[in-house]
Amino acid sequence: MTFKRPKLNFWQIWHMNFGFFGIQFSFGLQQSNMSAIYKYLGADEASLPMLWLAGPITGLIIQPIIGAISDGTWSPKFGRRKPFFLIGAVISSIALIAMPFSSSLWMAASLLWILDASNNIAMEPYRAFVADKLVSEQHSLGFLMQSFFTGLGITLANFTPAILVALGLFAFTDKMSNGIPVYTYWAFFIGAVAAIGSVLISVLTTKEYPPTEQELEVMKREKEKGNVVFRTFNDITKAFKTMPQTMRQLIPMMFFTWYAMFCYWEYITSTLSISIFHTSDSASDGFSKAQLLTGNLNGTYNIICFMVAFALVPLAYKIGAKGVHFIALTLGGLGLLAIPYLNNTDVLFHIYNPFGTSIQISTIYLYSFGLGISWASMMSMPYQLLAGSIPKEKRGVYMGIFNMFIVIPMALQIVTMQFFVYDLLGKNPINVIRLAGLFLIIGALLTLFIKVKHQNKV
Repeated sequence: MTFKRPKLNFWQIWHMNFGFFGIQFSFGLQQSNMSAIYKYLGADEASLPMLWLAGPITGLIIQPIIGAISDGTWSPKFGRRKPFFLIGAVISSIALIAMPFSSSLWMAASLLWILDASNNIAMEPYRAFVADKLVSEQHSLGFLMQSFFTGLGITLANFTPAILVALGLFAFTDKMSNGIPVYTYWAFFIGAVAAIGSVLISVLTTKEYPPTEQELEVMKREKEKGNVVFRTFNDITKAFKTMPQTMRQLIPMMFFTWYAMFCYWEYITSTLSISIFHTSDSASDGFSKAQLLTGNLNGTYNIICFMVAFALVPLAYKIGAKGVHFIALTLGGLGLLAIPYLNNTDVLFHIYNPFGTSIQISTIYLYSFGLGISWASMMSMPYQLLAGSIPKEKRGVYMGIFNMFIVIPMALQIVTMQFFVYDLLGKNPINVIRLAGLFLIIGALLTLFIKVKHQNKV
């Protein structure tokens, strides 16, 4: 008899995805602080892309492997995906605590490799977890719940340094012996607590369904083929060869959108430092202000992300995931193209601050609205388009392979930016941000050519 999964209520879906909050808090700390940490340790602008190589390479290697292994894993006590969430969160927490103590570029880069590896171990099975637990008509809610926690986690990660300074807990000028601000250390420590704490809540409150008879039979046949290394390699190879058409059509869109986002994360601090504070000197107060502003802006686009995540659910039902993704990427691209024309002096409105003077919201924050909508869609719509087109007994390996098409564009961005694109753009970070905006719009147009075919109805 085929097991029919029940529909889950809102809070069950909330709890199962809560671990995504801590994972994304960790990613948020990286996005807003790693370029600045590298520069505090002596890196120059041209070397930044190569120093970010850890993320793409670890994701490229680890995600399909973890996906394939988790497909063939089942323990009545620990489950199928949950052990990977927990292992990744523990290692991630250790790396987060150690990162601000980096005494050299090689140490910071090495810790980023460890941090990205552990985040990928935790995050990759989470995509399959949604498809495992939810019926097909709840996939939108499940993946958009992950968008919500992505936005919330990264928002708090980005704002944490500024909040610590605003509360007067640390002075803006307090530095550690390696030149890294003290508030950066405490932000990373808070991130470590968030990573392990949120994952534990998901692990302890959510039970996984046992594999169906069909899935158990597949597992049994796979184990008869050889050891775990051989089986994993064979699963990945076979999945590549039998990749569904929908998945193949998603690849070009993924290339342009993730190339764009890596350009943004690498060069937004330098762009703001030059365009708003008129300096490229990492030792200047202007650069430190640009770092804090980066956190505030990234926090803002992630506030928009978690605010609109649930609003995208009915919109996706009405115009489809493709339509939502096209509109969202277009808005994000236009936002990035506008950055050089915005500033931090023309005030749009003020927000009441109970701890001191009111917070000024200037025109530079406008781009965050478009990018936030884009980010909410990027964290959910491609996975919704994919989930129904892949065989349910191989969700882990297919989600892992699909995530490779996030990290491959990042790796290509690093190599091309390092060796010729940065030079072609006049060695100007502002032009890199313009390129990112253009690529998001190209990704939006490519979304319109995707044809969705569903083979999973439960």
